[in-house]
Amino acid sequence: MQAILFYIFAALTLAGAIGVVASRNIVRAAVQLLLALLGVAALYFLLGAEFLAAVQLVIYVGGTLVLIIFGVMLTARASQKLLNPSRGEQIAGLVSAVVVLVTLIASIVTTRFPDQPAPLGRYSLQALGQDLLGDYLLPFELASLLLLAVMIGAAYLAKKRPHAKGEV
Repeated sequence: MQAILFYIFAALTLAGAIGVVASRNIVRAAVQLLLALLGVAALYFLLGAEFLAAVQLVIYVGGTLVLIIFGVMLTARASQKLLNPSRGEQIAGLVSAVVVLVTLIASIVTTRFPDQPAPLGRYSLQALGQDLLGDYLLPFELASLLLLAVMIGAAYLAKKRPHAKGEV
């Protein structure tokens, strides 16, 4: 049953991510992002990482995505506009995607996974805090930079741009 749920949630996450990239409407892309983030949270719950799932829901779904949606909705007629990225933005997005993909593949290939899974048990918040600010400080700080990039992206989407000739 767990394997079936994993494939369902993985497909949900993948469909949402593809929808974000493929959608040309900003509001539909935000809804697809919601679908992808909810799928990731469900995968965390499936893995027994309730804390990460709660953080995913509170920070990404509850905070960042709502900020993006409000930023888009509060701008003048932004919800009816279609995304038309420039050639430079397309190249930057493609380069970023390739770098992330290569990094993920390299980290998966070079990671030594244990033969036996860790025993399930309670993990105290004090131990979690010490791990986050000790061994995992760099990934923790990279996550904060990712949140900053999301905020900058939301502000970029919400800013007014000059209209082209004939555009209302």
